[in-house]
Amino acid sequence: MKLNNTQVAGLKPASKRYKMSDGGGLYLEVTPNGSKLWRFRYRFNGKQKLLAIGKYPEVTLKKAREQHAEAKRKLADGIDPSEQKKQEKEIQSHTLKNVALEWWKANRETWSEGHANIIWRRLELNVLPWLGDYSIIELSTRMILQTLRRIESRGAVETAHRVGGIISQVYVYAIACGIADNNPANGISKALKVVPKKSFPSITEPKQIKELLNAIDSLQAHFVVCCSLKFLPLVFVRPGELRNAEWQEIDFESNLWTIPGYKMKRKRDHLVPLARQAVSILNDLYPLTNSSHFIFPSVRTFSKPLSENTINAALRRLGYSQDEMCAHGFRTMASTRLHELGWDTRIVEIQLAHKDQNKVRSVYNKAEHLEERFRMMQAWADYLDNLKY
Repeated sequence: MKLNNTQVAGLKPASKRYKMSDGGGLYLEVTPNGSKLWRFRYRFNGKQKLLAIGKYPEVTLKKAREQHAEAKRKLADGIDPSEQKKQEKEIQSHTLKNVALEWWKANRETWSEGHANIIWRRLELNVLPWLGDYSIIELSTRMILQTLRRIESRGAVETAHRVGGIISQVYVYAIACGIADNNPANGISKALKVVPKKSFPSITEPKQIKELLNAIDSLQAHFVVCCSLKFLPLVFVRPGELRNAEWQEIDFESNLWTIPGYKMKRKRDHLVPLARQAVSILNDLYPLTNSSHFIFPSVRTFSKPLSENTINAALRRLGYSQDEMCAHGFRTMASTRLHELGWDTRIVEIQLAHKDQNKVRSVYNKAEHLEERFRMMQAWADYLDNLKY
């Protein structure tokens, strides 16, 4: 006998769960705690199966019958309704946010802590509020492009390109894991505005370099900060490479600093010959910070490296605006002056750890031209010293 609304509403719990049939395999199961659960029992490929339709009263008698009828139509078409529901549920769990988090966790050990944080923050601020809850296979190129153009519209063209690249990497991971079949973010940067070329602000004229170096020597700040700002022009590494430098990377016998590949932009070990002036700074600093892993630890705790903005903040204290000079600008300073001083471009570029654009000679050897690089780094340190006087 078919159930009716009054009967369903009036069913009371018992000491044991019991079932009330509506026919055709559809029934309502009443549990001891009072829950009323719609179920459809059927056979598929000779096996008995069970489809959970939903809970009463959220799923009314009418809705339960409609879903029951739909399930029977699927059976007639050779589709297992419970297996299809399981697959759909799994698909819905593969949201962009969930898959992106999986990808991020799988890769963060290969990144520096700062880079990993930047990657996730870019997703948090620019993507997840709009696309995070969508299943990764539901997203289209158009939807992703709309999100990137939202970033682009606020003038952050470079960020839009970077975020597009991140999304594409998430899809590459999803395809490898069998979660997605295609990458709707592949090549999406071609639809964005071209990133305007920009250079870091830098001082390159000898007279101005002299003023800057003398200003650095007069800086009134924590000893670690003063040393870092004196050391950076001598080695002209990227600011992040300087901040994360560790004592174990320094070979005082050969006056050589080996930066491990995982800290480098190109993910390859890099050798920095240390001039006498650079070694002197390290020797002065060693008694203070040798208990830390970091050569230039935070002024607040030796368990962390110098903060990202410390060197730039020190330059601001010296009166240099963000349009005049920044920590990264010491690289431009060294590149410009070394070229003008007659040093071979190949040697300068190797020491800057720039990518060789010549594919024929791009096979990497971290010690390439090391003897000449030692001469150049010492000559550069002497040049800076002579400028100050």
